[in-house]
Amino acid sequence: MYITVLAHGDRRPLSASGSSQSCRSGSWTRRALPLLLLAALFAAPRLLAQDPSQQDVKPVPLFSGSAGFITTFTAGETHLGPIVTPVVLVPLGQRWLFETRIDLESDLAEVPGVNGFHGTLEKNVDYAQLDFIANRYMTVTVGRFLTPFNIFNERLYPVWIRNLQTDPLILPIGIGPSNASDGAMVRGGFNVQPGVDVNYAAYFSTLVNTTYVDASRFVGGRAGVFIRKTRLELGGSFQHSLQDNRANAFGFHAIWEPFRVPLELRSEYARSFEGSGYWGEAAYRLSQLPLLQHQMRHSQVVARMQQAFAGASPDTSLYPANMKMFEFGLNYYFIDGVKATSSYGRQFSPAGNANVWTLGLTYRFVVPLGNAWRN
Repeated sequence: MYITVLAHGDRRPLSASGSSQSCRSGSWTRRALPLLLLAALFAAPRLLAQDPSQQDVKPVPLFSGSAGFITTFTAGETHLGPIVTPVVLVPLGQRWLFETRIDLESDLAEVPGVNGFHGTLEKNVDYAQLDFIANRYMTVTVGRFLTPFNIFNERLYPVWIRNLQTDPLILPIGIGPSNASDGAMVRGGFNVQPGVDVNYAAYFSTLVNTTYVDASRFVGGRAGVFIRKTRLELGGSFQHSLQDNRANAFGFHAIWEPFRVPLELRSEYARSFEGSGYWGEAAYRLSQLPLLQHQMRHSQVVARMQQAFAGASPDTSLYPANMKMFEFGLNYYFIDGVKATSSYGRQFSPAGNANVWTLGLTYRFVVPLGNAWRN
């Protein structure tokens, strides 16, 4: 079972067809979060859960991850971005799993008066968590985990999954600068009626100021509804800060991947005291166009439109001014896991407009460290 369930950041979106976050009411948190936890705790055990020990598959460790080299040209400045994100998954029996991902990347740029490109290696522990699989509908996690606010941070962040290599402008809303939480989480999913599934996550994070594993103190949750027949998911996120101004943040997400068309439609909206905004993205594989040559069928065209709005206070706003950005990209999949990516974008802001170009190559790997089948 662990071979098909990868780490949060390396999980594909709804399908594998692609080679492939302020409301001021604190009462919402006090009511909705306990109800969500109670629903998971009391409803799930009444469902028939399969005993993992009865499976014929032996859990084995996995070494996975991705690597990439992304070149960005922003307003005439060139930045070289090598990145490596190794992932290790270690099953401890049939119900326990330890998983961790380390992010190693650098932003190399030209320094006036110095030849060549220069930069520093940035290191960050994206997650290091211990998971207990209570049953097929619930998993309990402790440690450091990716903050489950909206969908981009958990599902689309790795370079080999994302369709465009630039981050959405609203990405920091709800997840903070470290993108992760240190604490505990309950998550899972269950069927409410034939063809309709609900997924949920409820979490608490404590304040940690240690380098590489820093986190803020907050509580939050996310829930989504997935309709199998249309392959449509709609969901929402909420988070309440337990430090500083104790503000709230909320967000909504939508994903649609139709069966008959190799199309991916994704979008997010997020709002907090630091700012607000949205992004929408469409990606289409050219595999169904008969007039194109075979090589073009490995190609994917992408378009994204997004806007971000500055917060009320300049001291806490994520953005110096309101801005919008349009992007267009072309990706080529050599094989499953190896992708060439390119894009052009134009950013508009009262602070100044700028062109953003990207070129890159990404690679993803999975190596089982043992025999998965029982003797």
